[in-house]
Amino acid sequence: MKQLVNSLKGDKGIWSFVALLALFSFMPVFSASSNLAYIGHGTGNTLGYLVKHLAHIACGFTIIYYVHKIPYHYFRSISKWLLPVVWIVLAITMIKGTVIGGANASRWLQIPFVGISFQPSAFAALVLFVFVARYLSKTRAEAIDFVESLKELWLPVFITLIFILPSNFSTTALIFSMILMLVFIGKYPMKYIAIIVGTGILFLAFFVLVSKAFPDAKFFNRVKTWESRIENFSTDKPDEDDYQIEKAKIAIASGQIYGLGPGKSVQKNFLPQSSSDFIYAIIVEEYGLLGGLVVLGLYLLLLFRFVIASHKANTLFGKLVVIGLGFPMIFQAMINMAVAVELLPVTGQTLPLISSGGTSIWMTCIALGIIIGVTKKEEEIEEEQKEAAKREEALQKIIDRELEEGVVIEGDYSIEDKATNPMHAVLNK
Repeated sequence: MKQLVNSLKGDKGIWSFVALLALFSFMPVFSASSNLAYIGHGTGNTLGYLVKHLAHIACGFTIIYYVHKIPYHYFRSISKWLLPVVWIVLAITMIKGTVIGGANASRWLQIPFVGISFQPSAFAALVLFVFVARYLSKTRAEAIDFVESLKELWLPVFITLIFILPSNFSTTALIFSMILMLVFIGKYPMKYIAIIVGTGILFLAFFVLVSKAFPDAKFFNRVKTWESRIENFSTDKPDEDDYQIEKAKIAIASGQIYGLGPGKSVQKNFLPQSSSDFIYAIIVEEYGLLGGLVVLGLYLLLLFRFVIASHKANTLFGKLVVIGLGFPMIFQAMINMAVAVELLPVTGQTLPLISSGGTSIWMTCIALGIIIGVTKKEEEIEEEQKEAAKREEALQKIIDRELEEGVVIEGDYSIEDKATNPMHAVLNK
């Protein structure tokens, strides 16, 4: 075990906080899965869900380990070639995607012969963030031409978002917001960002208007859900989402300061998606306000380590990759918590590393592996500098010793010869 820990490279703080979040996730998932157990097989036995979550976490940490071994600059080229693959997968999902949990959205794709479903939009977001970081690091040294950036940057971005939007507005909005943050940090001109934001708003309005003209089309069937969620959030009109929020607030209120205790949640039996979208409400119910603050604190500490890793990165691409992959992770966690306390409408965003679900965990772990790979490179450079300094110091000691031994060897012989004849030292010897 000690040998395994020693083999882990990169930022130890990120490794530690990720491990703490993953370890903490077992009890809430084990407890909150009772609702799924009753619906699935009527027994209420959640052991199977716990084992499944354990398998997801184990696979996730295996992914982190092997991804962080890959030099992070390899992903610079990989992102460019993966984008067309992502578009094909998203198109297949749009046409033949499966529905999970009764949602009227085809967000999942079944892997043939394996029986595992995954959400391609999460993988698309990962590739897109690295792609944007690649473009910004490539053009940083030269003036950005807006027309060229439309073709090289924004066209691929909007193509990807168009594939995701019909089935998942919240994920589309999250990706677009994080890309805007990334280009702002990458010093993309503000006037161009304003044009892109305006274009995005106009396209969304056009999409909604077209959905009004074709209300029965499958391609637009989520628009009514978006409208009802926003309307219910602003007017408190009761519906299914309002039911979820009410149960989540009851769970949070029941937890008070210290909570009801691990596994003693009551609302997990009534709250849909209690082990994924609303797991934070179950955490607060069972572990109280203190438990909720501890989870929030771990995410903030992870954000702090991301900021430090970005600052220490030795290349612009490394800095942007850490920001582009790390910040959305934390932002998604904040959205999940905000939904549980009704600061935001229901979005369907999971709590990274804690909520059950293989796709969310694995995509988060790929992102973490790349980030840790960036910090590993920093350590390697630092170790090389230390080794170079040690070699320089050792060489200097040898030189000093030789000089001390060679100052006076025989009589008046010295390496410092003051004779007028340049051959005097050789002739005398």
